[in-house]
Amino acid sequence: MPLYEYKCKKCGTVFEILQKLSDPPLAVHKKCGGEVDRLISTSAFQFKGSGWYVNDYSRKGSKEKAPEAPAVKDKDAKPAAAKPAADSKPSTPKT
Repeated sequence: MPLYEYKCKKCGTVFEILQKLSDPPLAVHKKCGGEVDRLISTSAFQFKGSGWYVNDYSRKGSKEKAPEAPAVKDKDAKPAAAKPAADSKPSTPKT
């Protein structure tokens, strides 16, 4: 059901009413009895989801592709920076 916006000529109150398309427009404000005008307002729709314009309508074979993340083989593996270099000297035991 559409949401219609009205403004009372007597008290100046702006209010919204849910009405069927087949319902006649309001003529009287219920609170003060004043005459009302139906206002024209912008439509209120929202795009929801994860980005339909990117996911659903992407072009196949486009020149620009997103870089792929490297695959992780072992979740317990340490990063390469944490491993000692092969040419480093072994630690000497203290005597």
